[in-house]
Amino acid sequence: MSAIGTHQSPTLRQDLTGGLVSAAVAIPLAMGYGMFAFGALGDRYFASGALAGLYAAVVAGIVSVLLGDRSTMIYAPRITTTFFLGALLYNLVEANGGDLQNGSLAPIIFAFFSIIFLGGAFQALFGVLRLGSLLRFTPHPVMAGLQNAAAALLFLVQLGNIFGFDASIGFTAVAMHLTEIKPLSVLVALVTFFVMWNARSITTRIPPLLVGMSVGTALYFGLAAAGLGGQLGPVIGMPEAVSPTPLNYLGDLVEISRYVALLPLIVVGAFALAVVAALDALLCVKLATPPGGAKLDGNQLLIKLGLGNMLAACLGGITTGINIGPSIVNRTFGATTSLSVLINAGALLAVIFLLFPVVAYTPRVVLSAAIMVIAVQHIDPWSVDLVRRVGTAASRHRTLIVLDLVVVASVALLSITINIVLAVFIGIVIAIGLFIARMSRSNIRRMYRCDTIRSRKARSQHENALLDKLGAEILVLELQGVLFFGSAETLSEDIDRVAAAGTRTVILDLRRVTEIDSTGARILHEIQLSLARREQQLGLALAENSELAARLPGSGIIETIGAERLFADVDRAIEWAEDNLLRAELAEAEIPRQLPLAEVDVCSGLDSSEIAVLEGYVRHATYARGSVIFRQGDPGRELFIVTRGRASARLLQPSGGDIRLATFASGTVFGELAILDAGARSATVIADDEVGCYVLSEGKFAALMNDAPLIAIKILSNLGRELSGRLRRASRTIHQLES
Repeated sequence: MSAIGTHQSPTLRQDLTGGLVSAAVAIPLAMGYGMFAFGALGDRYFASGALAGLYAAVVAGIVSVLLGDRSTMIYAPRITTTFFLGALLYNLVEANGGDLQNGSLAPIIFAFFSIIFLGGAFQALFGVLRLGSLLRFTPHPVMAGLQNAAAALLFLVQLGNIFGFDASIGFTAVAMHLTEIKPLSVLVALVTFFVMWNARSITTRIPPLLVGMSVGTALYFGLAAAGLGGQLGPVIGMPEAVSPTPLNYLGDLVEISRYVALLPLIVVGAFALAVVAALDALLCVKLATPPGGAKLDGNQLLIKLGLGNMLAACLGGITTGINIGPSIVNRTFGATTSLSVLINAGALLAVIFLLFPVVAYTPRVVLSAAIMVIAVQHIDPWSVDLVRRVGTAASRHRTLIVLDLVVVASVALLSITINIVLAVFIGIVIAIGLFIARMSRSNIRRMYRCDTIRSRKARSQHENALLDKLGAEILVLELQGVLFFGSAETLSEDIDRVAAAGTRTVILDLRRVTEIDSTGARILHEIQLSLARREQQLGLALAENSELAARLPGSGIIETIGAERLFADVDRAIEWAEDNLLRAELAEAEIPRQLPLAEVDVCSGLDSSEIAVLEGYVRHATYARGSVIFRQGDPGRELFIVTRGRASARLLQPSGGDIRLATFASGTVFGELAILDAGARSATVIADDEVGCYVLSEGKFAALMNDAPLIAIKILSNLGRELSGRLRRASRTIHQLES
């Protein structure tokens, strides 16, 4: 028993500490966001809004734990959903003619909480239908626009409290009340803002929100005690009106027709609220989950939050979600179980029913200054990064960045100036339109011709000279993205244009194509037929065992071009095209089955007598197809001169695969580093065909140097020219690929 008690006591203590400290952070956030949501009802409902925020945080936390949530996530109103609710309430008031007398407030209140209730129902339905993953596809610019609008508006609506006005004044009317600004109130706000912003440099043990509000509150009451209270703004105060909950106004709802007239706004607004709240919750749970921590089921989370918001609406609370700041504070102070969430909710209940008369003395200017800091911190960083990148991005990317910024700005402006529900749906429509436009753009990532970019197959000087001259007749198109009906037609037109003349072979590199639909596959088939009519060849490079490779057989293209024109990488495809080009240009008699030693490049410049001398120092060897000529790491002691067949240098992978570095054809040399530095082999060389070659060992070359130094010097000179040619070709390839 003692062992169990010893184990549980620290856990209980940590949950208690985490729950209480996170509550201290959540309380001002819930109150501030609640006051913001109720701003359209005027100063009379200022404190009632604070209570609505607290109700929401309590209900959501308790409901989530009762429904099985075992995490330490803290629930409180969120900036984006609160902004949404504030805008909706403003629209409801305007739809009611702006009349806020009690007799006409009932339809507004019922409509407002109906939106919250129905929004919660939609949110739970999203979870039941397992739409959590689908909702993540909502365009980010839309959410960024909402978040930026919320941050901007949340900042601006605090101006009335910052300036110390005795009554609530909208930020648009501040300019007409400049003479009423109280300088000491502004001073308290500046001190609170500065301290909270720099709190981490003061202490890391106390959350910045508490540090800033503590200093600001102390300064406020210090100035008040000095007899300067008249130069400061008011405190939150106790509710002057009946708390605006649906139950309190049930008896006043006599004009049911006015409520029914608001039903379209209620349903559409609730659905948009549910989308925004669900996306915000899914994002927050990802940000608030510690690295390596257990991942919460997004759909289950939506169900819990939806039911919690439905109950909160019945009790007069606003929409809530996972609040990142209090959640991190809870975990930082040691909380490990959901008990900390219940402790947090209990602390909020105590504030509502026992301590609100004390909390009501919180200076509005201090709370508003803290909310301003949070508003600035909630500006979407992705949007800021887009603005920064506009001036530095390449022109082809700058257009896309500007389009994203247009969506962000449009949603933000529409949200503030016209209608937030309309802004959400217009933003989604704009973003979908931009997405379709992007998807319909050409899939060609890059194109190049093979006079500068070659395969890794080493060839004779004569063949290299031909490829320098004719390699441009091989066209490579690297494709990317999704090849569907909207983009495949554009691709077909692009290929017809760039391959119209001077092209013998077209290679499509499909390895970066992420998806292809039936129309895209059919158009690939049509591209093949079009090229064939012009007597042009088509080769495809695509990853083996990929989804794309599985899709193509049913399109008819493989049956048309033949499986021998499918390649695992673009290098092998270019090699195939080069071989075809050389076969077409060189007469069969010019490609002997076995080259004599005198015709290989490394022996260039040697006369017949010198060749005869050299033959006394080399030996002839034959390697069967698939045999290993030497392995990576073996000691390098021999140089190989290929006179028949092909061999490839490969880097063998631990997983069993390999990377082809180069292929050596008849007339080329490999293993030359053996007589230059005598180091270990850098790769494994395997015979692709039956390979015939001459072998010159390190010892024999040393003897040649001693017996016939002029011959050895010519061979070294030819090797140097060969290596120089390889480096030049590699440099041209790199330059072409980077340009």
